[in-house]
Amino acid sequence: MIRGFTFLFADREKTRVSFEETRESLRAMRDATACDTAVLAFGALQDTPQSETVAYAGIVPSDEELKYAAAACREFGLSVTLKPMVNCRNGVWRAYIDFFDREAPCEPKWSEWFKSYTDYIVRYAAIAAEIKADMLIIGCELTLSQRKTDHWRALVEKIRAVYSGKITYNADKYQEDAVPWWDAVDYISSSGYYPIDQWDENLDRIAAVVQKFKKPFFFAECGCPSRTGSSFIPNDWTRKGYLNLEEQAAYYANMFEKAGARSWVRGFVCWAHLETYARFPIVNDDYSVLGKPACQAVKEFYSLAD
Repeated sequence: MIRGFTFLFADREKTRVSFEETRESLRAMRDATACDTAVLAFGALQDTPQSETVAYAGIVPSDEELKYAAAACREFGLSVTLKPMVNCRNGVWRAYIDFFDREAPCEPKWSEWFKSYTDYIVRYAAIAAEIKADMLIIGCELTLSQRKTDHWRALVEKIRAVYSGKITYNADKYQEDAVPWWDAVDYISSSGYYPIDQWDENLDRIAAVVQKFKKPFFFAECGCPSRTGSSFIPNDWTRKGYLNLEEQAAYYANMFEKAGARSWVRGFVCWAHLETYARFPIVNDDYSVLGKPACQAVKEFYSLAD
């Protein structure tokens, strides 16, 4: 069972973080949640969903910072997963990155985007090999790209040339059955932001995908903001609502009860612990669980899970 938590690095264009802050934030995450896996996540940027260039220099942590964080994880007894992501500067969610299927002159192209994205991911596949990461997540919630099977298979082939560890792709919620190339990776994984009253039906649907591809499955992201009403739409990070710590805790308890009962669910990675939590009070109405009742629900489940 993967008992994971996402450790989200700050955008280096906006925030500088000391090595010691990173170390103490990792320690706090481990101690508070009893997690055994740190997913080291960071985001490159492209200007819009139709931009062809994925930029990461000066935006993501330096190689030295990643190596330091990985070494700290090992010291704290944590497995390491590397998760290079991409976001859009204009705020549009990465799931909407899209181009024409039939390429045309003077129009942005899938071939150019995948060339840039491949350079980015293969670079961090090499870093994953150097730090001996246990797993590499090669994409996150890039929903409209999933139909480009040949491009994804070519990317996987290039990754495996430099990295011998396990790899997965993090599909978005409801999209587990929309990835035709699951056979190319080692794990099926997805973002499990399902309404508190709809876990059973969605787990039944995911089970069919797991059975079809005969691959292990885990939730590469999961969680819920601590706002009133968020348990019924946990993927909406923009939702307005009153602080509701009890609703968030109830969501986690229900998720672990429902999904944890399925033997084919091999783990969870909660979203998210920010690298900068060492700087400011943690209790807020966002996805964080530190200092909240939900943290105890995570710690209890992770401490007992097989």
